[in-house]
Parts: sequence; C-alpha cells; structure tokens
Amino acid sequence: MQHTNGSGYPPAFRQSHNGNSHIPTRYSPGRIVPVRPPPLPKSQGSPDFSSPKPENSATFSFSAAEQRQQAEVARKRHRNALICVAISCAIFFILLIACLAVAASSNFDENCPDQNPTVKQWNPGHDPQRKVVIGKGEHLSLGASATVHSITIQNGGSLVFADDKEGSKNVTLKTRFIHIREGGALHIGADKCHYKSKATIILYGKSDESEDLPLFGKKFIGVEAGGSLELHGTKKLSWTQLAKTLPASGLPSGSYSFKKDYSRGFNVRVIDQDTAQVLYVDKFDTHDQENESIRLHTFLRGLDPGRIVAVAVGDSAAKSLLSDTKQTLKDLLGSAHVNDLSYRQSWALVGVIGNRTSNSSEAVQDYVNHNTAEQALARREFTTVNGVDFSVSAYSEWIEGTSWAGFNVEVADGTVLDLLDDVTSWREGDRIVIASTDYSMYQAEEFTLLPCPKCTKHQVKIKEKPQFPHVGEILDGVDMRAEVGILSRNIVIQGEMEGSCYGSNMCQFFNTDTFGGHIQILKNFTSVHLSNVELKNMGQQAQKKYPLHFHLCGDVDVKGGYRSPTYVDSLSIHHCFSRCLGIHATNGLLVKDTIGYDTLGHCFFLEDGIEERNVLFHNLGLLTKPGTQLPTDRNDTMCTEIRDKVYGKYIPVPATDCKAVSTFWIANPNNHLISNAAAGSQDTGMWYLFHSMSTGDSHGLYPETKAELTPLGKFYNNRVHSNFKAGLFIDKGVKTTHANSEDPREYLCLDNNARFRPHENADPSKPRVPALIESLITFKNNDHGAWVRGGDITITNSAFADNGIGLTFASDGSFPKDEGASQTVLESLFIGESKNYGFPGGQNKYFGTGWPGNRNRTLPRNKTFPIRGFQIYDGPVHLTRSTFRNFVSTSDRYTSAIGFFMKNAWQLTPKNKVSLVKLDINVSLKVFFCKPGPWFEDCKQDGDKNAVFNDFDGSVSGYKDMLVGRLDNFLIRNPDCINVTDWNGIICKGKYAQIYVQTWNPANNTMSIVRDEYPDFPMLLRGINQNHRATFQQYQPVVMLQKDYTVHWNGKAPENIVIYLINFDKNDWIRIGLCYPRDTIFQVKSDVYQRLTKVVSMVEEYTAASSMKDFLDSQAERKYFFDNSTGLLFIYLQARNERDGQSYCSSFGCERLNITATIRSEQVSNCMAEVDQKYRKTPTIISPVPLNNSVSVPCRACGTSQVIFSSDPERTYIPVQVKSLSKVEIDQGDLEAFISVNGTKMKLYGRSTFVVTVDACTGKIAGNRTFLTKDTALIVEYLTTGIPQKSIVLLAVRSDIPGEQTISEALVSLGTAKAAKLKDKGSLALYGFKGHFKPSWVELFTSPAGQGLGIVEKYIPIQLEEYGCTKVVKIQRKDLEILKKLQRAQ
Repeated sequence: MQHTNGSGYPPAFRQSHNGNSHIPTRYSPGRIVPVRPPPLPKSQGSPDFSSPKPENSATFSFSAAEQRQQAEVARKRHRNALICVAISCAIFFILLIACLAVAASSNFDENCPDQNPTVKQWNPGHDPQRKVVIGKGEHLSLGASATVHSITIQNGGSLVFADDKEGSKNVTLKTRFIHIREGGALHIGADKCHYKSKATIILYGKSDESEDLPLFGKKFIGVEAGGSLELHGTKKLSWTQLAKTLPASGLPSGSYSFKKDYSRGFNVRVIDQDTAQVLYVDKFDTHDQENESIRLHTFLRGLDPGRIVAVAVGDSAAKSLLSDTKQTLKDLLGSAHVNDLSYRQSWALVGVIGNRTSNSSEAVQDYVNHNTAEQALARREFTTVNGVDFSVSAYSEWIEGTSWAGFNVEVADGTVLDLLDDVTSWREGDRIVIASTDYSMYQAEEFTLLPCPKCTKHQVKIKEKPQFPHVGEILDGVDMRAEVGILSRNIVIQGEMEGSCYGSNMCQFFNTDTFGGHIQILKNFTSVHLSNVELKNMGQQAQKKYPLHFHLCGDVDVKGGYRSPTYVDSLSIHHCFSRCLGIHATNGLLVKDTIGYDTLGHCFFLEDGIEERNVLFHNLGLLTKPGTQLPTDRNDTMCTEIRDKVYGKYIPVPATDCKAVSTFWIANPNNHLISNAAAGSQDTGMWYLFHSMSTGDSHGLYPETKAELTPLGKFYNNRVHSNFKAGLFIDKGVKTTHANSEDPREYLCLDNNARFRPHENADPSKPRVPALIESLITFKNNDHGAWVRGGDITITNSAFADNGIGLTFASDGSFPKDEGASQTVLESLFIGESKNYGFPGGQNKYFGTGWPGNRNRTLPRNKTFPIRGFQIYDGPVHLTRSTFRNFVSTSDRYTSAIGFFMKNAWQLTPKNKVSLVKLDINVSLKVFFCKPGPWFEDCKQDGDKNAVFNDFDGSVSGYKDMLVGRLDNFLIRNPDCINVTDWNGIICKGKYAQIYVQTWNPANNTMSIVRDEYPDFPMLLRGINQNHRATFQQYQPVVMLQKDYTVHWNGKAPENIVIYLINFDKNDWIRIGLCYPRDTIFQVKSDVYQRLTKVVSMVEEYTAASSMKDFLDSQAERKYFFDNSTGLLFIYLQARNERDGQSYCSSFGCERLNITATIRSEQVSNCMAEVDQKYRKTPTIISPVPLNNSVSVPCRACGTSQVIFSSDPERTYIPVQVKSLSKVEIDQGDLEAFISVNGTKMKLYGRSTFVVTVDACTGKIAGNRTFLTKDTALIVEYLTTGIPQKSIVLLAVRSDIPGEQTISEALVSLGTAKAAKLKDKGSLALYGFKGHFKPSWVELFTSPAGQGLGIVEKYIPIQLEEYGCTKVVKIQRKDLEILKKLQRAQ
C-alpha cells in the first residue's frame, strides 16, 4: 500500500499558497477532494495532404491512374476516421448517461467522504500483527469491524468509515495506534455529512509493552504536519438543564423500602394516593390474638376512601383472623383469597380503600418444606396528583425456614425528566449525567434513557433511581437548575483498559488502570475538526497524555492560514485519566458544547501561559478529580508523597504548593469564556492564573508573556457550583524555576508571585483596561463563590448563593509595586442560605440547621463556619447596587451580609466603599467583625484590627458617609461614634487614611500605635512578615487625619524606618511621635518614590526644630523635633501632591519619610508612660455627625434592579409568590395571604379563595377574582369555563378549602394529573395553566391538617411557543452575538 511521488504531495490535495504547505487552499473540512486523473494523450490529427510542401522537400511524379488510386485511399481513410469518431462519441454519451443514472439512483452526496467514487472497500479482518500503511492513491472505506496492529496514513492516502442512509452499520476498528501525516486523512463523516451509523475505534495496548512512537508514545491517534482528522457524528444536543426538580428516588415524598424476617401477622402500610407518602406503618398479629384481628378491622374501617393499602403476611396470620376482618378485607380492598388464608401461607395484597372495582393486586404462595415456590408479590401502579407514576409492592415468602415480608413504594418503570431544551436527538439507551446541585460534586449521577412514547420533546425517561435530589428550579432568584449532559455519541474513541492498575502507572494513588488512549494534534496539520464524538477511557496519567491534545500548534484559525478555523464541537469526554482537553501553545481554537466528566487533573487545560484567543463556548465540566501530573493537579496525599522533582528533603505544603485542580484552568487572560458551566471540582471551577513567562515545552521559545498585564478576554454568562475550594478564582501564578537550594519547591507548583493588573497592550505605562466579569452565577461552593485579586476588575449582573463566602475582593496587595486599583461589584445578588436545602451523602460532610425556616440543610463547612456574603480583604473595593437576602445567624455560627477576611495580617483601606445596597428580607447580621473563637482564633492580626469600610450613603449603617470599623479600634474613634455591639463594630464620622511603616534592624518588633486622645487604648501591630527570616517589617494602620499619634516598640527601636503616606490627599496630615532612646542621633529625609520606575525624586532633608513650639509653628516646613524628656521624635506627615483616583499615591509617586537613627542603647523603646503624662488630650470632634445624617426613608435606588439571574437570559421569567393561610396560621396571628406577580402584591381577606390569571404570552396580569369559600359552584364554574386559554392560573385560599371534591376535579383542567383528595388538608396553593400544554412548573401544593404552606415561590417562563403564543418576542442571545463578533475579529 505504500506509495510515493516525486513532489511528495498527494494528488488528492493541492499545495497551499498561504505559506503553509500542508493546508490545501480548496480543501473542504471532512471532504475528500476527488483524485484528478492524468490528462489524456494528445490525439494524432489526420494528415493534411493539401498542405503545401516545404521548399526543400523532394519532388515525385505520379501517373493519372496512380493519383486517382491515392485519392480513393485518402477518401476511405477519412470516412473511416469519421465513423470511428462517431462510434467513440456514441460510446462516451452512453457511458455518461449510465454514470449519471447510477449516481442518481444511489443519491450520491459529494459532501460524504464514504461516497467519493475514488474510495474502495477495505475489510482487513482481524490480524493483531498486521501493520497497515495507507499511502499515495489509496482511499479506503472500512465497512466491517477489523483488528490490526497499527495504521499509518500518509502521502495522500485516506481512510474513511462506511456509512449508509439508514445508519445501520456498526464498525469497530481495534488498533494500537493510527498515525496520520504528510497528506494522510482519516474521515468518519464530514462537516456537511454527519455520520449516521455506529463507529468505534478501540486503542489497545499496555504501558509496559512495545516501543513508543516518537512524539506520540502508545495507544493513540496522532496527527502530524499535513495530516487531516475529520470526525463528525450524528448531531445531538450536548447538554441542557433540568426544568423541574428531580427528587431523590424520583418521588418528591421519597421512596420507601422495608424488609423484615419473622414479622408475624399482617404487616400493613397506608400510602397517600396523591403524594406516594407512607402515612401509617403498623403490624397486626392475628395469629395468636383475636383482639389484633379486631384492631385491624377497626383500623381499615377508619381509613378514608381512596387510600392505598399494602398488606404482607409475615410468618403466619390465619389462626386468629376473625370472619368480620376477612369480610372487611374483601369489602374495602377487594381481596379474593383472604377467606382461604392458611397456616404459614405467604400472602400479599395491594388495594385501594372503598374501590373494589379497581382490581386489587393479590398473591398467595403455599408453605411447603420450609419454603414457598416463589415470592407472593402484589404490585399496583398509581399516579400522584402532580403526574408522577409510582408503584406500591407488598411481598411475602419463606426461604429455608425463614419468613420474610416487605414493601416497596417507588417510581414506576423509570423517572421522567423535564428539561429546558428540545432533546429529541437523544435516544433510548443513551447515557446521561446530571450534575450535583449541592456542595459535593459526588452527587453527580449517571442514568440510562428508556423508551418514552408519552414524553414531550422536552422530556426523557431514565432507568435508574436517583440517589440524590437535583434542583430544577430558579430558587431565590438564582438559577440552580442542574446541568444534564448526554454522554453517548455514535462515534466512539476509547482506550481498552485492564482490570486494575499495573506497572508504573501511579498505582499508589489509583486502583484502576489509568493508561488510556489519546489523540494528539501537532503543528501544521492540514485540517482538524471534531464534532459529536465520544471519548472515554482516554488519557494517560503517568505519561502525561490527554484525551485530546493540541500540542504546540500555534495559530489554528484564519490567522494561522486556516480558511476553516479549527474547532471541537459537542464532544463527550468522560471517564478519562488525564484531563479532558489540552490546549498547549495553541491559539484561536473554538471549543464548543463539549462535556468533560469524571477525569483526573485540570479538565479544560491551557498549559504554558501563552495560549491566547481561544474560545470556550457553552461547555460543561463536572467531577474533576485530583491527578498526579502537575503539583497543581494534586491533592494532599499526592502533594506530599510525590517528591522526585523537589530539591533535597523538601516536603511540599499542599495548601500553598498544590490543591488547585480545576475544571477550567486558564493560564492566560486573553481567552474567552462564554456560557460555560463548571459543575464540580475537587478544588476550583474556573481558575485564572498568570505565568510570568512561558513554561513547559514553550519555555524560551516565546517572549515574556506579561500575562499579569494582559487584558481579560470575554467572560460572560458562566456558572460555577459544587466546587470545594472556589467557583471562580483569579489569583496566583506558578513557579517558573526548577527546584534549587534557594527555592526547593517543584517547578510549576502554585506560587503567590502574580497579581492581575490589566493594561492596554500589556504595557503598565499605558491606561488600565478594566476586566469585566459579567453574568456569573455561583452557588454551593464550599469555600468561595469567587475569589478575585487584582484590579481594575468589575463584576456585574452576577449572583452568589449558598457559598461559604460569596465573593472576596483582594487587591494587588504587593505594595509598593501595586499602584492601587479598584474592584467593583454592582447589580448583583447575594443569598446566604437559599431554599436549596441540600441532601446528605456524596461526600457532603457537614449538616445542620439553617435558614429559611430553621430547617436541616447541608453546610459549606462545619456548623460553626461564619458564612459571609461579601468579604473585604485589603482594597480599595466598591460594593454598590447589590441585594442581600437570608443572612441569619444561628446559635452555632455568625452569618453576615458583609464580613472580612479572617486572620488577616494585611491592610484594609478606608477607601473601601459600600453604597446603594439593599439588605433585604431575613438579614439579621448586616456586618460582622471578628470575635475570638472558632475560625477567627484570637482576632489579633493587624488586618483584623484595622477592618474598615466607608458606608457612603448609609444603606448599611443608616448613617451617611461614615466609617464602619471594629469596636475596639481607638485610632478611628471620636466622641460621636456609635457602637453596634451585635456587629462588634463602631460607626464613626471623620476623614481617614493609612500609613505604611517599614522597619529594619530589627525587623521583628511589635509596634504599638496610640492616639493622644485615647492613650489607654493602643493598637498593637505584629507586622505582615511574621517569620524570622524577614529582613524588614511593615505595619499598616488606618488613622484618622488631623490627629496626633505616638509609636512604640516592644524591643530596640529600628535603626531605619520608612513611612509611606497612603491614601493621603493633598494637605492631609497627621502628627506622629516615634519612641527612641534619648541619646539617639537622627537623619530625616523625605522623597517621592515612583513605583513603576523605582526612581526616587524630590529628596528633601529635615532639620531639627529648636523647640516644640517651633515645631508646631512650622507644620508646613520640613522640620522634626526630638523631645529628650520623653524620647519621642515628632514629625508631621503631610501630603503635598494630589492623589490620583483609586491609587494609593500621586502620579509623581508615593510620598514617604526616611528616618535613619544611630542608636547606642539596646533598651526597649516604649514611651507610653511619658506620653500619658505629657501628651494626653481630651477627645475632640473634627467632623461632627450632622443632625439629619441618619437615613430614615427607604432607598428606592438601592439593590440590584435585576430580579432573576438565570443562565438563559434570552428567556423571560416572572417571579410569582403564592401565600395561602390555614385556620391554624390565622389563629396564630398570621393574617397576610396574597398572590404576588412580578412585584405586584394582591392580598386576600376573610374566608375566601383568590384566583389570579396571567397572560402567559405577555406576563401581564389578566384578571383576579375573589370568591367566598362557600361559593364552591361559582369557583368551579370560573375555573372550568371562565379562564381564557394561554393563561397562567394562580390560586390561594384563606382559612378553609372550598368544596374539596368538586374544586379538586376542576383543578384537573388546569394541569393536575387527577382529582386530588383535599379532605383534611390544612391549606392549598395552585400554579396552573389553561391550555393544550402542561408546563413543567404546574404544581398543586397542599399541607397536612393543622399546618400551613408558607410562601410558595416560582419563577415562571413566559412567551413560549408551547403555550400557543403566536407573537413570541425573540430576544437576541447575547452569548451568540459575542461568539459571532469574536469569530469575525479572528
């Protein structure tokens, strides 16, 4: 099969004219260009006897007869030639007609590679030793399953998989590898001809057998320069979301199972026919006791008609069973065999009280030789009032002398899922995965699809019982609907696996084989496009091979010369062993609608920090587990045990070196994340980190990346949940040097050396380019919903719910390198604890009580963890136009809307600002400053003591433009301050700034700073560098301006001190006195330090004032005064330049003071006693609180204007609340019953029923009617005939439920599956629909007698075509518009 040609290029492909010799200019993705036949030889023309002779030719003479003879011969030849031409033309046209007829009859499609006329059938059979080479001129179609050693496709050869229009083929190719290069191509389907049949490629082999192929290793599909890989399966919707909550077991009330031996007598269960809930559990021993028979008789007679009763005999029940009881079983449950029940006979019955005609299910088995022949099994199916089919089973049997009886209440024959999108492309037998909607990612579950003739296009039926609930609703305004992904595809690439781990495949960490297959693409490929392909058992943990890896490919879009940019679309990558998709030194790749599920290590992985312009659009990643390849992939155990690349005996620290495995690992900000979901990782959902240089294989090949300075690509409409560490993380970098004696850590471990500060063209001298995080949804993340460090960064239109900490803003934090930046969150929603109560199991470790309703719920950490909505860490940050709900502390924990980073040694700036926030319902603790105890420890870190923010408009504290700080902070106090003990806080008026005090020789002192007005309350600061190796120390107190302070030490005074004026505006000042030994000699200078250039300018030397009066009179001059009597060096710190915006300092640089002291004494420099005697002052008020400063009128502009935060913003939802009231609730003093639609609240009064109708196509309230409870007939008439089609129907009751049975039957016309039993119900609420379609949100709510429902809330979609709306407003999908713009730009 091996062929070569002189040019080295296959005849099937033309050489490129774009500089890339491997990309054909006329190539259509997935389409084999027909082989051009060689040109026909030029035909020899007939001799021209009449043409003139050349002058130098010889001359001959012929007789007349001879001339006539020659002329006749010529005429015959001419006639024969014409006949030949005519016959040839006739044959040609006949053949042409035949070919066209054949082509027409076979429906030839030139877009389908298997239909190309140059392709030949190829069926190599099964020969594991056969090494196949497909070369020049060979275009083969595999039509039957085959096994070979390997396949190399090169020099223009191609291999396609045969298909047919019915999709009836099932072709499996088993091989060790497929190597595609130099014009070779592998096609299964094409971009315009998706493959219909079943195609499977199995990559086999073990890691310890055979030799590696250079670059690729073993068990692979590899594409080198000039190669093409086109795989296009049948189109399927890749993933969607639940549209209705899937309860654990499939039943809202939960399934029920019971099995017990020797439970003698009649075991009875009574089940609610409307909800499938088991109501009563009892046992009646009618074998020995007649009174038990009487009790059973009475019990059954007391049950309401319609109740489901299941009965199973344990051991024996016949001896004392009375005839009246038997008759009751016959009359009420329709038993046909109870009269004949005998000793130790197994008997089971399922029936309905009072419905003998409904055919009860009954089974009897005789007791013979200590056994029954089979189980006596009775089973019947029912439907709940909301349309869930369920079965009730009772069984009884003897097994080897042991009697068994049991019951099951469960979903009948599969559970129907309601989904958000059209899933008609999903098929019976397909496998799906449903993501966790709780804190543990291990609540993700797989299911098999069953046939479901009754399902709508938005429904499927699953075979297995769900173990955990999966939310399918918008709760508290936040879209928590579980993602549902389809794993099955008709093209499958998979690795053949061993039964367990073996060899050198990291078996100390994994029990299973982790040596799967892999696909690797190298630079200068001709064409690679993959769509609707399933990759499973792929990736190699020890060998660092990924399921799909674009390796050093450079630009793979138009910029790289590809007319059809490279893409990966609708792949299912699952149960893999080394990532999902590796994008390695590759730019411009589109990854779309792809699922990465249950894999080891970072899933969607950008590798070396230089990858740019890649677009990740609408991908789903979940169950991302730790791996071994990089330190950042590893968990605690892997981190400490893998030490082959550290220096010496260094033991890695998991919290700082490792533990960063992420579903989306983004190593360069210039990439685009749009509409993706990170639905469960061991550490983080989406992590942006910043390489200081190219790393790995790219190191040294590319210039400095400047990732920290590079503007952020598009980040829009992403969702992150069920991650342990964080949903979104923007911070840190990786170590870019190999382990050495100075830094023994492993290469590429986590490193805290990077801070994101984007500038135009990544040039710090040019303007900042704010990074925009838009429409982020983050919920049920254990630690952080989002941790964002750097600036300038804006988060908008985002939602944070049920996270340990909703959002943490941290500044650059590397002063003096950081010039100061802002971080802003606006138009966002924070939910402390939502109605997503969670469910134990799946590695959820923490469970306790919480809000709403003080119910049991899963918790992000243990029950003492202080939940915070917005956490402030350094700054400056700005929280504005945001809403907080459900932050309610318990006896176990503090839960606050606003909090601070715990155990914080760093600074917090008084420029942190909060404005226009709405602290909505159920916020019991607006702000909390730490108190000693669990999690907070001693609360004595420097940042703990200086925690502050400015309440700009009073929307938090009730007082405008006030500083909110910690209760024991006397540096910020004045006599007007307001103590808030619940917060452990204080509210003060004044102007504030900071000083940064850096000290050398020594560098390990504790500094005490005290205000002269409060000398009894010094603030002790430990400094930020709390390790013994630090060469300097830095202290960062917040100070009230225009006040006097003194500074003291717990040891020898520092010989060198530099004090920076931070957040000082021009002419702002404080006076400071520093304690020194009395014989100290000083040199004091001021200067301005430019952070970026590190240039020092404006150096001025201070002179000594002659006296304290001279010093005080010379505040504007550069003077200091040393008070020998107290040992205090007094200096005014006063700013002379204007500060720029959010910057710490002016555009000239940071003004600072340098003090060099010659100290002869080793004594402790603490002068507080002298200060108290000589410099104590009475507290004064510089900025009094205005009398009208308090906020009394509700702020209408406060809070987010956005009500619903969904992942499908193109759909319109309206918030609806229904609150009915039972008699008991009214008696307890709750008097408000209402229906609220889109913020419009309509109340009902007295004993009444209230019905509101909403136009489902516009969302407008169409009408409302109030009925007296007694007017049952009017209510029924209105519900059945008075409501127009296409109406959302909302019903609430106050006090009694009207005419239970008649109204129940009327509700069937509004969407209930059957007439509900409303007798003895406490309350009722209905979400119904009048129309020819039953939406997934239709639901009837009832409560038991004596109980209420509370507020029932739903977010209802409107303007759906399914409602029958004819003028549906098509909202432009912003994510698709962004994608189109990016594609046009590239």
